[in-house]
Amino acid sequence: MKDKLKHHLSHPWVKTVDQARRIQEELRSQVITTDSFETVNYVAGVDVGFKDNYKITKAAVAVLSYPDLNRIESAIAELPTTFPYIPGFLSFREIPALLEALDKLNTIPDLILCDGQGIAHPRRMGIAAHLGVILDLPTIGVAKSRLIGEHDELATEKGNWQPLRDKDEIIGAVLRSRTNVKPLYISPGHKISLPTALHYVMGCLTQYRLPETTRWSDSLASSRSS
Repeated sequence: MKDKLKHHLSHPWVKTVDQARRIQEELRSQVITTDSFETVNYVAGVDVGFKDNYKITKAAVAVLSYPDLNRIESAIAELPTTFPYIPGFLSFREIPALLEALDKLNTIPDLILCDGQGIAHPRRMGIAAHLGVILDLPTIGVAKSRLIGEHDELATEKGNWQPLRDKDEIIGAVLRSRTNVKPLYISPGHKISLPTALHYVMGCLTQYRLPETTRWSDSLASSRSS
């Protein structure tokens, strides 16, 4: 994936919030929230952990076949952490290491599920949207908690969902991924619509709260070994 990644990295990695905000505002117009892909044979999950008191960012990617969800390939990369933890700007902290991990893959995924927000973000540029624009690949934000937006009460059974709204705009969905557990917050990242994003997230679920893509990448990112 080296050529693809380099070709679409159109901005420098910055170290200040003001610079990061400007980049988000510039990139938001490039986000596509309609379906712009063909058959999905491989789905990937990406996640990030930290080592040495957050001095090292450890990124992991797991590629699974779809729809049978067998793990095909995985990769890990570690880089020095260069951006502070600031809600709304996590992509500047995490994506550099994620790009390194993705660069190691032999299998290019057709769809990437990110542990974080897509357009359910104050500037519509969460980590899934940012990564999708850089890679020019379909991405989905699968977050464990809400960053912004409001929603109606959600039924307790698996598969139920409610639109997540920011004022008059639907920016994602609140999905009950398992009966009687906390919901997930799903939002398009890039090149995918919300209904299709929900379809593929549901397709990656088994008996757990998190999709298999996230479970694998989270396990790899949080493991002590490299």
